[in-house]
Amino acid sequence: MHLDEGQPGRGAPGTAATRAPLRPGPRQQNSRWVRRGLRAGGGACVAAVLFALFWRISLSTPMDSDGANNALQAWAMLHGQPLLHGWIIGDASFYTFELPLYAVIEAIAGLSGPVFHVAGALTYLIVAALAMALAAGGSRGAAMVARCGVVIAVLAAPIATQQGTSVLLEAPDHIGTSAFLLASFLLADRAAGRWFTPPLLAVILCAGQVGDGTVLYVAVPAILVVSICQVLAARKIRAADTAIALAAAASVPMTSLVRAVMLHLGGFSMVPPKTAISPPGLWPRHLMLTWRAIRTLYGAFGATVIPYRSPLSGPAAVFGLACLLAAAFGFGRAVWAWRVGDRAGQMLCGAIVANLAVYTFSTLPSTYSSREVAAVLPCGAVLAARGCVPARIAGVSRARLAAAAVGVAALLPLAAAAGTLPPVTPPAVPLAAWLEAHGLRYGIAGYWNASAVTLQSANRVQVRAVASWYYRPGSPGEPPEHVWGVGEISPFYWETKAAWYDPADHDATFAIAGGEYPDAKPLTTAEVWHVYGRPAAVYQVAGCAIMIYRTNLLGRLGTPWMP
Repeated sequence: MHLDEGQPGRGAPGTAATRAPLRPGPRQQNSRWVRRGLRAGGGACVAAVLFALFWRISLSTPMDSDGANNALQAWAMLHGQPLLHGWIIGDASFYTFELPLYAVIEAIAGLSGPVFHVAGALTYLIVAALAMALAAGGSRGAAMVARCGVVIAVLAAPIATQQGTSVLLEAPDHIGTSAFLLASFLLADRAAGRWFTPPLLAVILCAGQVGDGTVLYVAVPAILVVSICQVLAARKIRAADTAIALAAAASVPMTSLVRAVMLHLGGFSMVPPKTAISPPGLWPRHLMLTWRAIRTLYGAFGATVIPYRSPLSGPAAVFGLACLLAAAFGFGRAVWAWRVGDRAGQMLCGAIVANLAVYTFSTLPSTYSSREVAAVLPCGAVLAARGCVPARIAGVSRARLAAAAVGVAALLPLAAAAGTLPPVTPPAVPLAAWLEAHGLRYGIAGYWNASAVTLQSANRVQVRAVASWYYRPGSPGEPPEHVWGVGEISPFYWETKAAWYDPADHDATFAIAGGEYPDAKPLTTAEVWHVYGRPAAVYQVAGCAIMIYRTNLLGRLGTPWMP
């Protein structure tokens, strides 16, 4: 055989046999499956640890009637009411994410108070997983691990504080909506040119809008603006970005059609959301409240690890401020590199700007309304990871050191919070136990006592929300207004059912008054006595007064109160 002749089985240089790709052998294939299995197992272990920490921290916030109502709605969906016939739901239904999540948990564990904490922890875990997937784009190995660690660190900062835990883990209240934002951005970024992307994107955005109008004002504008910018930059109309923009726009009428069909079939009704623009004179104050909300979301406001003045308060505030600065750095870097940036970074920036702008110039801002801009936290976490950690880290030792450092920074605040925050027993626990032990099954209470007791008792004791109010004369030429106070007691039409207040079907024999709830007004004994007179008996339980009557209290309810 001459030197220039091809060897058997290899082929001559330049022939098809030489150009054919080499297939991995059985040993290589097995090694690949082993690596994939190890990665999947590692991811499952991390998810389990994060869920356990989130759940433990959530126990430091008491169950309230907001989350309890969601649990009761999910229970109704499980038992033959998929459209929640007869329910009057608040300005966000959470029908397409949180309620199905509650239903799955209840199908496994039943209806009980702990469902509240499991759902809160699982919601936060899902949002964290989507944020990590979006942050990891374009990275590998230790760099990907470091980026995921930065996301967890930023999401951990606020739940080491009282305010952050109550906003993000207390009940489904807009943080779960971030899942629709992140999922839509992930799809548009990773699969822009695939045939299924536009219809699937329209479905995701439509489902998000059915559950929470925040998607309409945040995700849809962000996707539209970025897609149109991409089309103009490419100077090509027939492109993937055009289809993405059309899908985002189509999701709006799709949502209206879905809601119309649901109402036609007897689905739930909703209290109209607050979508008005505030007077310009309030905008300076709203800007300050927006800045306060941002600091609260990132854990940089007020250092409130329980107990209130614990040694961890200072470090928690400093860590939260560092996370906020990292998010701001990532945002600035994405804006600076806008022309050469990817869709994900651009959409995240657009979502943050849209959310903060809508919040600032609307009538929403208040001391306790930071939950209205909850999407700013996971979006900022992704930008922080992308801005602070490069897609490739040179040097194996350097990469491993960076991943280890970020991992410690992510898990340390969670572990500290889980070990420091004591579990809280909500008033609903002793109230439900006392009522059930004394054979009391149906009654009325202020909003924050009502459904919380119902859920805690697994629906064996049913307490319905009422409100006391009266008409106050308005200025000349203006109609009277509703005012909280001693007046008539009425059904409270917020996360409730009108059928609950029918005296022909239910016999309410007790009223619960009192209790301490921040930024909320409970039902008072004076208001109950004003309408129903002196009760047959009064008992003090968990800081509340339980008043027993020998008549059906539903028979003297006034005009329903709708917020």
